[in-house]
Amino acid sequence: MEYLWAFLAGGALCAVGQLLIDFTGLTPARILVTYVVSGVFLGAVGLYEPFAGLAGAGASVPLTGFGYNLAKGVREAVTRDGLIGALTGGLEACAGGITAAVLFGLIAAVIFNRGDKTAKIIG
Repeated sequence: MEYLWAFLAGGALCAVGQLLIDFTGLTPARILVTYVVSGVFLGAVGLYEPFAGLAGAGASVPLTGFGYNLAKGVREAVTRDGLIGALTGGLEACAGGITAAVLFGLIAAVIFNRGDKTAKIIG
């Protein structure tokens, strides 16, 4: 059942993103920022944690989950370390995910062929 909830929640977040692309003038970059800020806001008002508990990876993998994780890390670090936690908490909370993204991107760049991918017109 948890796979179904993850699929439905992640799919709904993706569908909203696609609707924003199709029916608004928002650029993909602005939509990404909106998702991260939405995760921070929903986490701040206490709505994202119950959603993440229900949806699992469907809520933690998308960018809203990244924003929620940043805010949660800052909140915990400020409680533990004071004001300096506002600067370090987000990095501590998301370091694993950011490191994995950079590492897997590097591995993909090393393994796969680089070069011009544009089609050459024969004529």
